[in-house]
Amino acid sequence: MTRLRTEDIRDIRRTLRTYDKQLLKITGGTLQDIACRAVGINPGKVRPSQDQCLVAVIPVTWGRGIIKGFAQAVEGIASHLGFPSFVTKETDVLGLGEAFERKASVILLSDDRSFLAICPRRGRVIENSDATGRGFATALTMMKKGLRGEAVLVVGTGHVGRSAAVALVGMGAHVSVYDVDQTSSRKLAKRIKKILKREVTIEEDLDDSLRRHRIYFDASPSPGFIHSKHITTDTFIAAPGIPLGISPEGQNKIKDRLLHDPLQIGVATMLMDALYGSKEKILP
Repeated sequence: MTRLRTEDIRDIRRTLRTYDKQLLKITGGTLQDIACRAVGINPGKVRPSQDQCLVAVIPVTWGRGIIKGFAQAVEGIASHLGFPSFVTKETDVLGLGEAFERKASVILLSDDRSFLAICPRRGRVIENSDATGRGFATALTMMKKGLRGEAVLVVGTGHVGRSAAVALVGMGAHVSVYDVDQTSSRKLAKRIKKILKREVTIEEDLDDSLRRHRIYFDASPSPGFIHSKHITTDTFIAAPGIPLGISPEGQNKIKDRLLHDPLQIGVATMLMDALYGSKEKILP
């Protein structure tokens, strides 16, 4: 997963209510609504059972260690969604033991390589990158009031970009993908054609493809490649993670047609999928 910084997540817990209002304004749904829709469940059916689902967040010291405030931000998102939750007092393996002793329904833990939500009773493991791609694709289609027949450019075909591309194809969008690694783009297009029977266009010139599209999914780790010249009055952008791929001038221009956060939508989707999602996956 992308290595976050403390300053990226410092204010998440304090601003969740404000963020929910922002999401409601630009997508028509709250954080919980987006996450539920991303995994194909009715929010109304989820709420009555949430009080019985305890969420544990385990700080992990392996590799580069704990990002200050990360576990607390994740726990804050779970709490905001209505789940009783806690950060374990112990870290690593002892933290895992603590989570099991307290009979947690979902366990969240992250290291340098992966961020997982584990639901022991369902035997279900959800990876954050996959959940983030699906969650942001869902929020984008909500913001656009549907993407069927729309041309969408996905920039970056790493874990998040692959998940988003699959979700967007499933929503009926005409998906184009760009990555500096053309091999990655070709592999993704081949898999989607084989399993979903849909064509994906592989873009070779980023600037040209940005000029030709009006809906972007930014799954790239590169900052500032979407410039003001690429943004029109009908441009919509979903941009999960850090750093944001839009230049400062572009950010001023896009305003309420941008979806961007470092953790919120991805964590919410992970939790809903771990507890209530189908065990079926579109791609292996």
